[in-house]
Amino acid sequence: MAARNTSGTRGRGTQGVADGLRGISSALTSWLTRPLASFHLLLAAFGLLTAFGMVMVLSASSVESFSQQGSSYSVFLKHLLHCLAGAVCCYVAMRMPVWMLRRFSHVFLLVCLVLLSLVLTRLGFENNGAQSWFRLGPVSFQPVEPAKIALALWGAHVLVTKRALLGQYRHLLVPVLPAALLMFALVMMQPDFGSTVTLGIVLLALLWFAGAPLRLFSALVLGAVTGMLALIFLFRYQITRVTSFFDSGSGNDDKSFQATQALLALADGGMFGEGIGRGWSKWQYLPEADNDFIFAVLGEELGFVGCASVLLLFGTVAYVGMRIAARNTDPWIKLVSATLTMWLVGQAAINIGYVVGLLPVTGLPLPLISSGGSSVVTTMVVFGLLANFARHEPEAISALRSLGPGKIGKLLRLPTPSPYRPPASRRPAGAANPRRPQPAKPSGKKNRSEGPSSGKRRAPSGQRRSGSPR
Repeated sequence: MAARNTSGTRGRGTQGVADGLRGISSALTSWLTRPLASFHLLLAAFGLLTAFGMVMVLSASSVESFSQQGSSYSVFLKHLLHCLAGAVCCYVAMRMPVWMLRRFSHVFLLVCLVLLSLVLTRLGFENNGAQSWFRLGPVSFQPVEPAKIALALWGAHVLVTKRALLGQYRHLLVPVLPAALLMFALVMMQPDFGSTVTLGIVLLALLWFAGAPLRLFSALVLGAVTGMLALIFLFRYQITRVTSFFDSGSGNDDKSFQATQALLALADGGMFGEGIGRGWSKWQYLPEADNDFIFAVLGEELGFVGCASVLLLFGTVAYVGMRIAARNTDPWIKLVSATLTMWLVGQAAINIGYVVGLLPVTGLPLPLISSGGSSVVTTMVVFGLLANFARHEPEAISALRSLGPGKIGKLLRLPTPSPYRPPASRRPAGAANPRRPQPAKPSGKKNRSEGPSSGKRRAPSGQRRSGSPR
């Protein structure tokens, strides 16, 4: 009897857990069907990633800031100012009309190409072995960061405009591929290998979501691998990174010191971590602890749970970005949304990949988590663009126009988006609109059904019939 009661209790407990999971699933499904679910979910992921980044930058940079500046908050305050500037730019991107973003994308690209050329002159200055910065007083920025957005916006505009001709390689690749290769060359002259990889992600995402054939990607990947090998042997620091990746398990600490310290920090974290501020890797053991390798500090202080939370947030960004691309009807918004999402998620995957030892070190920051200036501002602009596109989903536009802007819209004073209208096809001057029937013009001729005289032949004007009248 006791065994039966125990089995019955276990059965009821299992049934209760299953019912609870089904209730949560149904509630989540019903919430995701709301018109503004993409917009709200994106803002939630954006806010949580930004909060994670602020906490971890403060913890990871406190020791280095105190040893160099005499204050544990110097790097954190700079990061906070960059986040505030990025929040302003994010708000501007959220309010920007979509037609304006597309119409002036070529101007944006030309400005970025000019800045990438000027940074190689005396106007730019070198930092960490790369001449990729402009300095205007206390403010410094990298022109390659806005160039990534410019390539996505302009490339999507060209591909969408020529979408009826993309079956031909010359229309698919020209002028997007030459412009991208020019941008790659300017960035590698700095040299900045990590940003070149990010630009490559943007280019491949544009071609992929535009519907390029698979055989084209095999050729592009082969060319990219050949170019990477050439650059590795051209620049000595790239050879060191690659050899340190393959020698990471040989015990040669001179080449793989940074990667080894990152793995040790992750191993010390365990399941729940040492606690915020209690990690040892930032005490001059792990270089670039607040920037490129901040994920190792996060794993040491927050453990597996903290790392899994960050991965879940980036997975949410991937889901929401693709959801925005799938639910929009404007082909340009669809292509830009998917490309920007692949850029963010791809950069995060590369950063986490080389921290855990799966990829060679490329020097890419973890979006919104690592400290930085231009990268943080640019990432926030990308989130602003995605939020803008989320409000342009057809169901979202209908809800905003019928029910009002909502609480967040009122708080941010966001304008009501206009519905998508496909561009009118150009017709020659004087051509009739096929959608509107044109009234028949009087020809001066009688129809055959009007009378028996309609069957008689008439002489052309200006000529007389031969013979006399009857």
